Amino acid sequence: MDLLFVVDPLVSFKTYKDSTFAMMREAARRGHAIWACEPVTLQWRQGGQVQARVQRIALTGRTGEGGHDWFTVEEEAERALHGFDAVLMRKDPPFDPEYFYATHLLQQAEREGARVFNKPAALREHPEKLAILEFPQLIAPTLVTRDAQAIRAFHAEHRDVILKPLDGMGGMGIFRVPEHGLNLGAIIETLNRDGAQTVMVQRYLPAIAQGDKRVLVIAGEPVPFCLARIPQGGEVRGNLAAGGKGVAQPLTERDREIAQTLGPILAARGLLLVGLDVIGDRLTEINVTSPTCFQEITEQTGFDVASRFIDALEAALA
Repeated sequence: MDLLFVVDPLVSFKTYKDSTFAMMREAARRGHAIWACEPVTLQWRQGGQVQARVQRIALTGRTGEGGHDWFTVEEEAERALHGFDAVLMRKDPPFDPEYFYATHLLQQAEREGARVFNKPAALREHPEKLAILEFPQLIAPTLVTRDAQAIRAFHAEHRDVILKPLDGMGGMGIFRVPEHGLNLGAIIETLNRDGAQTVMVQRYLPAIAQGDKRVLVIAGEPVPFCLARIPQGGEVRGNLAAGGKGVAQPLTERDREIAQTLGPILAARGLLLVGLDVIGDRLTEINVTSPTCFQEITEQTGFDVASRFIDALEAALA
């Protein structure tokens, strides 16, 4: 099959830990052709189809921090997306206006016959911070607002809270305000920009000390191991990008319960791959844009996450 990955620049990949690279490697091992393009090259013109500047690449077997050493370009072309067997949207967050526009171009490609994973409409309908609001029985006490007084009242009620922007990634812009409330006003001003931006506030979960767990769900079924991202030093954030330590571990009964509750619902909406974030027994985020942690789980447990994913992709295309 011809598989097109819509990605950030290939030279930026950290292949020793990149989940998209793991997908490519497994697909290539099975004999599938690997193509790549960047969202910036997507275009549509009246009378034509959605197309992109694409590269067919071969993997060299080398891995590293980035650069050209891990792939070679075998062919470059302008091609319509519906001519590929599958299009995998793997552009990293943030979900900014350009990402939003890309989902509309990808949805037009679907109308023309392309098979896109995750479905573009589902990407738009499941913003990663706000998607949890549909499942209030699974989450910690949460407030979403632009109102500074509402945030102050929430802090007064719960005493120890986490504030975060709705468009952050990798732990960016996350603040903890414990009971003393020091700097709460400054943090609110920073995040909500005098009421111009919406903020999420959640009760602090002490279980973060045991890790912010990434639970992967593929075709509605949970991967049996998660990656607990454990804060280090004085950090409150467990995100690997913020210096957290990733420790793979079997799912708990509660992890599995959350995954099995959400999995079939999200899969039915066209989300082949989902990354659930769980702290303690509470769901904190639903990641759909470019879920990761494949390689860390595989290296530490021997469970081949990429193989499970390509199995699911092949089944969806059968």
